[in-house]
Amino acid sequence: MSTKLRKYLVALPLISLLVACAQLDQLEVQDTDSKEMVQNARTYTDHDKLADYYDDVTKEMVTKVEEKKKALQHYEDRSQYYGRGGQDFQSHAMANLRYYEQAAKKAQKQAHFHRQMAAELLQREYAKPTEFPSQQGNHTIKTKKKSNTNDL
Repeated sequence: MSTKLRKYLVALPLISLLVACAQLDQLEVQDTDSKEMVQNARTYTDHDKLADYYDDVTKEMVTKVEEKKKALQHYEDRSQYYGRGGQDFQSHAMANLRYYEQAAKKAQKQAHFHRQMAAELLQREYAKPTEFPSQQGNHTIKTKKKSNTNDL
């Protein structure tokens, strides 16, 4: 074997492994961030941001569903090009399609839930009394008394 071929055969798996690990790491970080956001959501704006986030996730999943539908249709229409492996491609595309459809429904439910929470928190914010209970009944008006009574 030539040295160039050896280097190529060693470098190719290492590069593909690095690329695969880099993509997984990015997804894990994003998933961890969203979990922290959900756990720390306390206010109207937090839930509103989460609802927007899940709306974006829903849109991404819907676009992936459309891509997978096109791929599945392509595999079904052109099955003669793929031979026996075409059935594997079709089943893989169908599995991906189901996965992305379920993920889109789940994200849509999460967005709806956080919208409801945001609306409820906003309603509570408007219904909140303007005074704290400890301040009720302590109304005093301070005025200066003028010694000049001619100004009346």
